Amino acid sequence: MAIKVLIVDDAAFMRMLLKDIVTKAGMEVVGEAANGQDAVTKYMELKPDVVTMDITMPVMDGIQAIKEIKKQDPAAKIIVCSAMGQQAMVIEAIQAGAKDFIVKPFQANRVIEAIQKVVRG
Repeated sequence: MAIKVLIVDDAAFMRMLLKDIVTKAGMEVVGEAANGQDAVTKYMELKPDVVTMDITMPVMDGIQAIKEIKKQDPAAKIIVCSAMGQQAMVIEAIQAGAKDFIVKPFQANRVIEAIQKVVRG
């Protein structure tokens, strides 16, 4: 069965890029969200296997969204995809419950590897 992915990024171009990477790897994109609030709602609705989460977004940022999702589903698997390679952000995301961190611009194989690793646990 294909790995179900929810892609969260405020940039449509980034969502498109990620969607392309994961679908070419045989995974299924079950949904997309442009902000953290939308991500939390869609996560509950779609129950994806894994979420790719941007940090800097309008309405609710990625770190708040991670905390919300983890509150409702402690087993949620979230990978942060962000251009901000700042150590503090990475640490905060991991403390909030993210399982991995991919820095933009990312290589396709790094994205696939991270998703497979997180899903397998």
